[in-house]
Order: sequence, then structure tokens, then C-alpha cells
Amino acid sequence: MISLTPELGIDLGTANIIVFQRGRGIVLREPSVVAVSLTTKKILAVGEEARLMIGRTPGNIVAIRPMSDGVIADYTTTRKMLEHLIWKVVGRKRIFKPRVLVCVPSGVTDVEKRAVLQAAREAGAGEAFTIEEPMAAAIGAGLPIANPGGNMVVDIGGGTTDIAVISLEGIVISRSLRVGGGKMDDVIIRHIRAAHNLMIGDRTAEEIKVRIGSAYPMDDELTMEVRGRDLVAGLPRTVSVTSEEIRGALNEPVTQIVEKVRAVLEETPPELSADIIERGVWLTGGGALLHGFDDLLSAATGIPVYVADDPLSCVAFGTGRALDELPAIRKSGHRGILSQ
Repeated sequence: MISLTPELGIDLGTANIIVFQRGRGIVLREPSVVAVSLTTKKILAVGEEARLMIGRTPGNIVAIRPMSDGVIADYTTTRKMLEHLIWKVVGRKRIFKPRVLVCVPSGVTDVEKRAVLQAAREAGAGEAFTIEEPMAAAIGAGLPIANPGGNMVVDIGGGTTDIAVISLEGIVISRSLRVGGGKMDDVIIRHIRAAHNLMIGDRTAEEIKVRIGSAYPMDDELTMEVRGRDLVAGLPRTVSVTSEEIRGALNEPVTQIVEKVRAVLEETPPELSADIIERGVWLTGGGALLHGFDDLLSAATGIPVYVADDPLSCVAFGTGRALDELPAIRKSGHRGILSQ
């Protein structure tokens, strides 16, 4: 029987929002950016259209990211953003309100979780649930989480890194670190300012990270031309930046993630540790695409490390598969699977 109630899985990330609709797959992928008029307080643009406005708006318009470190930083704007995206997917006029499953970092407090649920309901959801990101990432990566054996997933998002060991559909141990792609962009901005006396924006920093960023020495080191504003002359200037210096700049956030992974492995029960050695550690999230991060983590832990297929979409795919099993999950009561 076909359900008349739309069912949506939402990866509510600091950098991007991905919406999965049951029966259709991923239907929307937008940056978590909202353009707001300071005079009328109205939302002017959401997603990619708003992202293009960052650093390019007149004084009465501001482009903001309402999510910070994986949680809601601006409740009103987040609610309006969710409302806009839900309407965009299912339409404004529906008899049946959608059922929504939203991902949250494993380290969120009950207050932060309730804020997400309330925002989803006020945005138009009939029912709202949350699922922890590492659980959704493991499901999306196709790990055998229902079996009695240890599965380790490291989900590196825009605002947080979630590390979890999962067995029998439950999270055995998890840690959340408020370091992710956004922190990497920040250290690149600081490095370019300190080393080249050049001011660059978030978009340029992200482009540098994607094109020449790395966590491990590359076979062929790269060079990139970077444009910004000279801090002395105040005029536009172009400098040449190498992958070696960007790797040095990224050392701080990358090392923090590696050390947290090692700490989780040290707390993992011995039997599950043996399973992880056999099955390896799986990387998901946008940060998994940082060149050489899997090699660095493998060298630091002595365990095989694999990057999931389409790591950017793993969490969204996980929510979709969780929606398929929603009735059973609601009865399970496993920690980390679902909360309402």
C-alpha cells in the first residue's frame, strides 16, 4: 500500500542540507545558507542562491549560516529555512503533513535535540524524529550494523566529526568533536593572512581545501593561484600557494580528529576491537574527501581505513533506509537509533 504521507530524511548539516524522500531518493541538496533582509526581516534566498551572496551583499542584506557545530545557532532562521525546503520538496498545500527524520550529531544535548524536533514540526512536519549521524552514516555506507560485531564509522561533517562503534543496531561508544570542514576553512584563512598578508573569504578557503588540501604527502604536490585583498595596500592581489603549506595549516584540525579516533579505539571493548581490525574504519562526510586522510588515519592507528562510496550523501541515504524500517525502529528502543 502506498503511503499518502510524504516521508523525508533530512541531513541537517552545518555546511549543507540534503533531503531524501522515501520512494524518490535524494531530491534536494543545498548549502545551509539563508539570505535575510535586515530591514524587513524576510528571507530573500535559501541554499545555493544565498551562498552566492556571501560576501557580496549590500548593507541591508546579510547571508548567514543558521547552523553552527552541527546544532541550531539561529532558531528562527533555521525554522524558516526548513519550512522553505520542505515546501520545495512536497509543496505548500497538502492534506497529509510529511513525516520527517532529522540527523543530529551524537554529542547533542537533549535541549539541542528538542530544538531540532520543534523546528521541524513548526516548519510543517506532522511527525518528527531524530537519528544520530554516525548511525545514519553507518546505515548509508552499507555496514552490517545488525550483526553482532564491531563497526566503526568516522563522519566528518562541516561543523562536527562524529566517531562511533556500532554493534547489533546500537551505538556501543560514540564521541563528537566540534571540528570539521568549517574549522579547516578557518585555519586556511588564518594561514593565508599570516603567511601572505592576504585576506580571503570562506568560499576561497573551501576552494583551496578541495583543490590542493591534503592530510598526507602527495605523489605530485600541487600549486594554486589565490586571489584576495592585500592587508597593507588594501588592493586585490594574487599569490601562489602550495599543497605542502596548506597541509601544514590543516595539521591542527586533522590531528584533533586523529587523536579522538585513537581515544575511541582505546575505549572500545576487546572483542569489538578485533572486529574493527578485520572490517576497518569507514570514513563518511565531506571531510572524508580530504586527500590522504584515509592514509594518515591508517598510519596512525594501524587499521585499514576506507572511504565510503559517495561519502557526502551517506547520512542522507542512511536516513532513507531508516525510513524504510521506521515501524521496527520505533519499537526497538536502541540508543542512538531514533528519538521523538
